Amino acid sequence: MRFVQGSFAFPGKRITLPSGYDVLWWGLAAAITTLAAALVWALVTPVGPLGNWRPASVRVISPPARSALFAAVDPFNRDQSTTAVSSQVTITSLALTLFGTRSTPGGQGSAIIAGADGTQKVYRVGSEVMAGVTLVEAAFDHVVLSRSGSREMLYLDQSDAAPSAASLVAAAPPAPAASVPSGPLTVEAARRGISFAPRADGGRVTGLEVQAAGDGAAFRAAGFQAGDVITAIGGKPVSGAGDGAALAGALKPGASVAVTVRRGDADLPLAVTLAP
Repeated sequence: MRFVQGSFAFPGKRITLPSGYDVLWWGLAAAITTLAAALVWALVTPVGPLGNWRPASVRVISPPARSALFAAVDPFNRDQSTTAVSSQVTITSLALTLFGTRSTPGGQGSAIIAGADGTQKVYRVGSEVMAGVTLVEAAFDHVVLSRSGSREMLYLDQSDAAPSAASLVAAAPPAPAASVPSGPLTVEAARRGISFAPRADGGRVTGLEVQAAGDGAAFRAAGFQAGDVITAIGGKPVSGAGDGAALAGALKPGASVAVTVRRGDADLPLAVTLAP
């Protein structure tokens, strides 16, 4: 045998080696053939590789099992189970009325319970409600009582319909109307119903806080509102505590005192007019 470039020469035979292009072409052809076969198999095969698989159907529990499940879950006390309690207690026949409860995790808390006489009292868990009856547990809508070794439930009284908002508004007493002087503002009413307190800013008096006294009728009749601060009297800025006494002295019969009032972020002119 002797080697000739690109081929092997045997006695009487000559073998030519494939080129790199031929090897790549046949490799791609084999890959395409394999993928085509897999695609045909996926199209014609009626089931997947796991066999005749079907999704699981919805499991619906029976009504008795559903009722038992709901009775065993307390959404307000998730850390405890009420199954054992609900299977051992009964509704009490005692002449007691439950008006409110305050429950804490573990069944602790207190309750407002009234006896046959209608008197409401607050009882803590562990206290005696009546002779031979002890409060042993408080839940969000009921309490558990222990009587002669047996456990009995007492639920909130929900026999009456809840009151509507309209009925509550109708039953509410009307708000008392603000009293307003029947006539002009008098000096006596102004001095009894209006007071002035110095207001300092940075250690310096910059205004007089107007405050109402009594029923506030004179305060409103003069035109003041809550939070008003007088910053000027007769065009002169307030600069000292003595300006309050000066303003009070200016309130004379028939006088009209011009002041500037700081109300919120605005300065408003106001005239306090007194009856003669």
